[in-house]
Amino acid sequence: MKTVLSIALILITQTLFAQQIAKFSIKFSEDRINTPVSVSLDAINYNTDYNALVLYEIKGNEEIVLPSQLETGHSARLWFLLKGETAKGTVRDFIVKAEENPLTENAHITLKKDHRDLALQLGEHAILKYRHAVTFPPEGVDPLYKRSGYIHPLSSPGGKVLTRIQAPDHYHHYGIWGPWTKTHIDDRAVDFWNLKGGQGTVKFAGFLSEAEGAVYSGFEALQQHIDFGAPGEDQIAMNEILDVRAWNLGNDVWMVDYTTSLNSPLKNGIMLNAYRYGGGIGFRATETWHKDNCTVLTSDGKSRVDADGSYARWCLVEGESDVKEGRSGILFMSHPSNRMHPEPMRVWPLNSNGGRGDMYFEFVPIRHDDWQLNPKQTYTLKYRMIIFDGELDAETAEKYWNSFASIPKAELN
Repeated sequence: MKTVLSIALILITQTLFAQQIAKFSIKFSEDRINTPVSVSLDAINYNTDYNALVLYEIKGNEEIVLPSQLETGHSARLWFLLKGETAKGTVRDFIVKAEENPLTENAHITLKKDHRDLALQLGEHAILKYRHAVTFPPEGVDPLYKRSGYIHPLSSPGGKVLTRIQAPDHYHHYGIWGPWTKTHIDDRAVDFWNLKGGQGTVKFAGFLSEAEGAVYSGFEALQQHIDFGAPGEDQIAMNEILDVRAWNLGNDVWMVDYTTSLNSPLKNGIMLNAYRYGGGIGFRATETWHKDNCTVLTSDGKSRVDADGSYARWCLVEGESDVKEGRSGILFMSHPSNRMHPEPMRVWPLNSNGGRGDMYFEFVPIRHDDWQLNPKQTYTLKYRMIIFDGELDAETAEKYWNSFASIPKAELN
């Protein structure tokens, strides 16, 4: 009897100290999978005297708690994840309450930082590491190849390292990074990627924010693109804010957003010249992948034979792996708001690197046209990566892209 009374008192207390502040529905216009969703709270009073906001999905007569995460700033949004598949035409109903003593869920993905790296990890398994310290090249290699501000290693859920840095054939390759190559500042050419030329580099300049939560964890980093050839001292040609966010999907698949925003403080801005390299996200794959065990599939059905220079909404890169499934891969997606979307790509052909056919992939928004960045204007490119073991088919890739391309519209009731 004492236990029954205690439970009843807890339920009464939670009811007394819960206040409904929003009710909304979402109708899905396309098939989706593992969908991040947000609802604006700007029109309601989310700054209550209660401790937290709690999200419930209404299913029949039940209200089921969903992990959620409040993101404030210029606009306030409540984020949550709809895991698994949601079919086109589905309508789902939700309610937000302010509660004094909510049942909270600890963050699954945590940030751990040391003197070299900031890691996003699930338990003891690192999803990725962002290198904020300077990495020097191997002994005997030109020190101009040093740099900071890149992702490596990026691992699959089964622990397969998928990235590579400082390959002897390209010491300037750094895992996952933004390789801007041919640029012009006024009448001078500046290369921020081929470091040995001594024209420029990219430096980590500080963390702007760090976040841990039940829905996502991540960070914002300031990266400076340094021009070595300016009169007088070196100058900052572009300030870049790199926003990396890992979503709490669980143990079987990683979902990571990679958003880069560029702003030039220069009087006349900077020209990003058309070239086959140069873009928002580049990927040098593990040295174990080559032409005989690594495949590419794009949203237009192209492979490693004909993908290079073509346009795509998404590109699926897979290869043999020593995990139990035998394969691992990354689905790279370009957001519809990106310049030149569907976005041109650089995909190394099968005969790259002396015929070995190593794997390099990049979305290249300047592949076919110059891009002038005007001074004191911000330009943003958004990408999402689905990192997995096993295989992922085109139908599933399309559902993931639908979930990235737009946030389902919430209609307040």
